[in-house]
Amino acid sequence: MHGQMRVGLGFGFCIGAGVAVQGRINGALGARLHDGIAAAVISFGVGFLVLMVALASSGRLRAGVVRARRAVAAGELRWWQLLGGLCGAYFVACQGLTVAAIGVTAFTVAVVAGQLVSSLLVDRLGLAPSGRTPVTALRLAGAVLGILAVSLAAAGRSGAAAGALAVPEALRGAPTALLIALPALAGIGLAWQQAVNGRVGGAGGPFTATLVNFGIGLLALLAIESAVLARTGWPAEFPTAPGLYLGGIIGIVFIALAAVTVRWIGVLLLGLTSVAGQLIAALVLDIATPTGSGLSAFAVVGCALTSVAVVVAAKGRQS
Repeated sequence: MHGQMRVGLGFGFCIGAGVAVQGRINGALGARLHDGIAAAVISFGVGFLVLMVALASSGRLRAGVVRARRAVAAGELRWWQLLGGLCGAYFVACQGLTVAAIGVTAFTVAVVAGQLVSSLLVDRLGLAPSGRTPVTALRLAGAVLGILAVSLAAAGRSGAAAGALAVPEALRGAPTALLIALPALAGIGLAWQQAVNGRVGGAGGPFTATLVNFGIGLLALLAIESAVLARTGWPAEFPTAPGLYLGGIIGIVFIALAAVTVRWIGVLLLGLTSVAGQLIAALVLDIATPTGSGLSAFAVVGCALTSVAVVVAAKGRQS
């Protein structure tokens, strides 16, 4: 395994850990607001404001945005490759609207299954800047192990996630298969998001990819939240704890890091390592700041199995 891949795998674990920490923060904020999508809007909004301040303060960052714009004008970067943030917005909305109906376990497994299966296809088609990677037996085995690992880790968790909304009228009475298909589609979108963000990062740098991702995602979430507020009304009050508003800043770090890392290890390995990082960080968080779900033996086994899946898939990429 060469040095760049080792660094990329390490970054993937860090990205997953960042996602887990952000999820815990946004979940707590959503629970306080009784609206998970409002928490996501705040998270994206804070991140976008920080990015805009950085853009105004740095000529180097503005130059990256100009390079990306020129790449779009020249046809080197397609306009639809700028829309990765829509997938993040859909994921958050799907979490808020379906977890209450199907539970955390089914939601998590559906998302990861969609993400890892889609990652194989995205790598095979060469949509990411890492180029085409064939679907080998080892890579397929790594994806299957990853899905199994997450299934085990999620087995000890049930019920609705913090900040999840009530099931909307349009989804009440819908077949369970449809409700599970929605988060699976969100997982498919996450793999595509990582690929196109990597393309944007290749043209204008990781900051540009992060800025575009946050901007597009924020617009989509504002549209969704407008519909939610029309039904539920404005939150009665906003929490004053500063730590609840750090999710967007954490998101800046892992979105930018992912835009770089996907060029080194591809979408499947990025997905597997980030899932492993999420599970390991969730274990640490459950020990340090336990929630109602607590620590389970299934989660420990799931973490170990995910690490095996990463090793198997990495060998498949090298072979």
